Amino acid sequence: MTAAPRTTRAKEPTDPTAPDAPESAPASEEAATARRATAPVRSLLLRRKGVLGKLAAWSAAESAQTFLGGYCVARSLDDGFLKGSPATGLLWLAGAAVAILLGAAVARGIFAQLPHLTEPLRDDLVRRSVVRALRSATAAGRDADTTAVSRLTSQTEIARDSFAGLVLAARSFAFVAVGALAGLVSLAPQFLLVVIPPLALGLALFTASLRPMARAQHRYLDADEAVGRRAGITRTALRDIVACGAQEATAAENRRAVEEAAAAQRALARWAAVRTLSVATAGQLPVFLLLAAAPWLLRQGVTAGAMVGALTYVLQSLLPALHTLMAVLGAAGARLFVILDRLTRPSPAALPLAPLPAPLPAPPTASSTGPGRTDRATAALRLHRVRAAYGPEARAVLDDLELTVERGEHLAVVGPSGIGKSTLLHAMAGLLTPGQGEVRLFGRAIGACRPPELAALRVLLPQEAYVFTGTLRDNLCYLRPGADRSDVDGAVDALALRPLVDRVGGLDRTLTPDALSLGERQLIALGRAHLSCAPLLLLDEATCHMDPVAEATAEHALRARPGTLVVVAHRLSSALRADRVLVLDGTRAQHGTHAELLERSALYRDLMGHWGGAQR
Repeated sequence: MTAAPRTTRAKEPTDPTAPDAPESAPASEEAATARRATAPVRSLLLRRKGVLGKLAAWSAAESAQTFLGGYCVARSLDDGFLKGSPATGLLWLAGAAVAILLGAAVARGIFAQLPHLTEPLRDDLVRRSVVRALRSATAAGRDADTTAVSRLTSQTEIARDSFAGLVLAARSFAFVAVGALAGLVSLAPQFLLVVIPPLALGLALFTASLRPMARAQHRYLDADEAVGRRAGITRTALRDIVACGAQEATAAENRRAVEEAAAAQRALARWAAVRTLSVATAGQLPVFLLLAAAPWLLRQGVTAGAMVGALTYVLQSLLPALHTLMAVLGAAGARLFVILDRLTRPSPAALPLAPLPAPLPAPPTASSTGPGRTDRATAALRLHRVRAAYGPEARAVLDDLELTVERGEHLAVVGPSGIGKSTLLHAMAGLLTPGQGEVRLFGRAIGACRPPELAALRVLLPQEAYVFTGTLRDNLCYLRPGADRSDVDGAVDALALRPLVDRVGGLDRTLTPDALSLGERQLIALGRAHLSCAPLLLLDEATCHMDPVAEATAEHALRARPGTLVVVAHRLSSALRADRVLVLDGTRAQHGTHAELLERSALYRDLMGHWGGAQR
């Protein structure tokens, strides 16, 4: 094991909250994604041709109603009021009123058919969500799927409502546009020269914005779920976060998630502005052009009644239908596509867990663990040029640290308070990413290990031991739920837990955490670590609330357990029991046996002297 500091230049701090630039997926990949996401809708529509036929019939009636609305208004003026025949004008207006009243029956017929499309889609998405959740839950090596409930409830409901709105808006616009354009042609074909260009331009602009709007919606949903996950993690692990000193890292991750959600929402707002411009171009610009072109149209023989009828078609029919279509496509349509994409993704396949390290050899003796005698592939821990600080501008508490810990070795870490002992253990456990350097755990880069693999390889016990409400046996077996009764009894005997077992009423009696002392909580956590299968135990002053006799008993029990033990010493008696000792003093790190360090390290002699004086 070596521990030598070097003066290194700190890297320029980067903004941890800046989102990575999104990479645009190839067109073929996006097309494949679109086909997969829309497959449930296409399949549903193919199976519901009868329902589509009835919807088309009712919509044709709506198209006729639109045609009659503008046409009757034009005729009432040209053939009635402007010719001095109020009766004729009122008769035509009565026809328009009847067409409007018939709209209630048309709407009733349309809404009667809509559930035959929306409910089967929702049922299909619920089935997909359940299958995905079950497969994800049973896939080896997978974390719990925390978004399954959201997909099963809110997301499927959003998909159903969005699909219903999309069907209504698309159908309405298509048939209203047919009725309105037919009415414009019947009044004067010249109207098409004024209305069609801005209508087509607005629709083209809106259509071009649909894909990036869907991407923005996808990004927002991802960011929103990430904020929810971060909040859940922080809430449930708050005690452990404080105990491990991970407040700053947790706060940075939470800030990153919140700022990404804010950036995604700003992107959605920008595309909403594009949608507003599209509505103005396609719906309101034709009105302006009709008024501006009125003199030319009148010279072409267009009557005043036809002008009013054309304005009626645009203002009362085309503009509302267009506004509704763009609003639904821009919001509900984008949400529907994103949710369909998420719900139709292939279910996760079972992933094999990384193999655990080979059976551990017998612990090496203190004389056989000198520098240069460790095989990198078989070392339990190796830190190569590790640098870590509490902030980008802060002085490094670990600077260019080289450290190798053999399998089966018992290492004690000592030094003044705040010198970086806990930081070192957090880097060893993979809870802290060093500013530079590499940490390898049983020959593997710790950053490449997934959380289930890390949990199988190492256990970190912080100073504040966590005990949950449950039986004592459940607490002890938390890291090894399938532990045999004999193994549990062996851990109880090894750690001298029997008096505590008797005091609480047995292993199967429910604990009240508040009724336990801090030392008893630490003893339970040590028993939990003893029962675990992890080959590396990291103790961060995990015995500070225990008396010296109980501490010595616990360390002997954990030392006798197969595996590697690294202890941040609360009492320097821990150093006397260790194979080797690592001394951190903020400028350089020294290692060796107790006797060697008494000769080489002035700090270690001072620490031992103060401790010895206190003991006397």
